[in-house]
Amino acid sequence: MSPRATVELSGSQRRLDRIIELLRSCRYSFHDLCRVTLDRVPPATPRFNMPFELGLAIAFSQESKHEWFVFEARPHRLTKSLSDLNGTDPHIHRDRPEGVLRALASALVRERARPSATQLDEVYEDVSRAAQAIRRGVHAESLFDARAFDELVVAGRISAQRRIPALRRLG
Repeated sequence: MSPRATVELSGSQRRLDRIIELLRSCRYSFHDLCRVTLDRVPPATPRFNMPFELGLAIAFSQESKHEWFVFEARPHRLTKSLSDLNGTDPHIHRDRPEGVLRALASALVRERARPSATQLDEVYEDVSRAAQAIRRGVHAESLFDARAFDELVVAGRISAQRRIPALRRLG
């Protein structure tokens, strides 16, 4: 299992088509709605990309084995912001890296390779160090530039295989 993002799919294909292609090719999708906030540049406008992509994933899951997970920083915010999802339990991470790791582990609890919190922390530290080197090495403005993202995924995969023995056995 490797993280995927539209930035890795280059070419003239429009972003929406790339998102749909990724949803079709992935067993899981993770949708963090905590970043649906007003921007500071007038007019103050929220970005609804994540809720829109979540809607696509939900629709796609109706006709496939695709599973989607909702993440939020604060409890009960989803009930207020997207009441159509009432009855869905979001994974709350409190806007902290360790909270995101805990929420991901909880979302994927049915997987055979279950990393411990310590192992996830070690992978996070490895990837954080790699992110700095990658950004410098490819002169990327963002880790979401295609090349930087690809290298970050590779660094994460290497760290996870080294730190989580169960992943080596699944190979």
